[in-house]
Amino acid sequence: MSDAQDPADERGTSGEDPAGPPREEPPRLGPRGLDRPAVDPDSAEVFGRPSGVEGAFADRGATNGRARSTLAPAPTAALASAFGRPGADAPTLQRPPGPTGERPGDDDAFWPTGDAAGTDGREDPWRRPESPVELGPPPAGDAAPAAEPGPGARLSVREVLFGRRVEPKALAILGVLALLIGALGGLVGRYTAEGANSLTEPGATLTTTAEGKERPPGSVSDIAARVLPAVVSLDIKVGQQGGTGSGVVIDPAGYILTNNHVVAPAADAQGSTVQAVFSDGSRAPAAIVGRDPKTDLAVVKVQVTNPTVAQFGSSGSLAVGDAVIAIGSPLGLAGTVTTGIVSALDRPVRLDGDGNDVAVIDAVQTDAAINPGNSGGALVDSTGAVVGINTAIRSLGGSGQSEGGSIGLGFAIPIETARTIAEELVRTGRVTHADLGVNVRSVTDGQADGAQVQNVVAGGAAAGAGIVEGDVIVKVGDRDIAGADELIVAVREKNPGDVVPVQLVRDGRPLTVNATLASD
Repeated sequence: MSDAQDPADERGTSGEDPAGPPREEPPRLGPRGLDRPAVDPDSAEVFGRPSGVEGAFADRGATNGRARSTLAPAPTAALASAFGRPGADAPTLQRPPGPTGERPGDDDAFWPTGDAAGTDGREDPWRRPESPVELGPPPAGDAAPAAEPGPGARLSVREVLFGRRVEPKALAILGVLALLIGALGGLVGRYTAEGANSLTEPGATLTTTAEGKERPPGSVSDIAARVLPAVVSLDIKVGQQGGTGSGVVIDPAGYILTNNHVVAPAADAQGSTVQAVFSDGSRAPAAIVGRDPKTDLAVVKVQVTNPTVAQFGSSGSLAVGDAVIAIGSPLGLAGTVTTGIVSALDRPVRLDGDGNDVAVIDAVQTDAAINPGNSGGALVDSTGAVVGINTAIRSLGGSGQSEGGSIGLGFAIPIETARTIAEELVRTGRVTHADLGVNVRSVTDGQADGAQVQNVVAGGAAAGAGIVEGDVIVKVGDRDIAGADELIVAVREKNPGDVVPVQLVRDGRPLTVNATLASD
């Protein structure tokens, strides 16, 4: 123990004496100053504390120049009485039971017992908190709804009759009802049949009729009855192919006038046949007498006795708006009659020709329905006289009989031209036409139309008259020329050898020359 040192001695030797002078603390740095930026005046005005207010919940009676804060006004007496707190001496709405074992009186309105509580004399368990828990029936509102019954199983006939599923009395009643319904249906059917038979039986009284259909002379039915026997249907067969057209009987010897394009397929083909079918159904073979491709006319002849011959009229007496009737065999339907009016006169129409022959007609335009097969048929006026030979139609696809159906634009060759050509074909079998000897094209300068000469045939009528290339022909004889087709029909109206004045424009100057027409 002597060798041990006292901790206090050791502390005194190596440390400081607690009773000695205090030891000096090392120097400490003071807190750094806070850098508080200046407050924006506008922000201070909006968010700053109002003047005179020290705390956050002080009275806001003071203002900072903006809106003044005020307390809500005191409620009115009625609101305070209805919704205010009751006074200390006011009875409460619920009075709990008294000390343990104390029961309220029977006249206590807040704690009814017996029948008044609906417990059938039993004490209400809810009036005492210390009452044990009892499980009651579920509320009526939570009961699951009863499922609707589904459709029952259907009975078959076998089950109804032999399965003892239906009372025999019910089956008997159903049988009686079925018999009654059948008997009633039979009676209704009998009376209905007797009523229908009374409409057609010989003894029925019918109303009388009188002749009310009027067919005065000059009506369409009267004209058709007179002209139909003079119009025939032409059936052409070339090998296995065939076609139909129409024709008009123009002579008692059996000459029939038709279109060239109707009989042209059979003209040069071996084994081809042409038959004429008359309105009474009789047939006769026909032979081609002659054809004129430039006017699309042809004549055939049949060996018949005393045929009905059409009566010729005058196309020159027609006026736009006159009633006309087209008779022929459109689409192979012989004896077809359509009506319309004259919609234009002297209409130059270019047709399809054979080879280099250009068929141009000076047509009578009509809106009477004309279709393929009407070609060669008669166009008659209101007197029944033939005024034209139906030749072409104009459709959306172009002109000609093979381009489609009628759209109200049909063309017929004037009967004067057709008669002249037919007479020449009967006499000689061919026709010659007057020729000017030029090739032209249609031109216009916006004010006048004409036919400009493209080239002149050497030694022709135009060359002899001094007509040169570039001249614009505007008139031939008395007819104005509006284009190339009109020049052709104007020249063909003349005869070879006729001298006609030709008005033309050369280098902007009018000029008239006389041309002696040659033959084609």
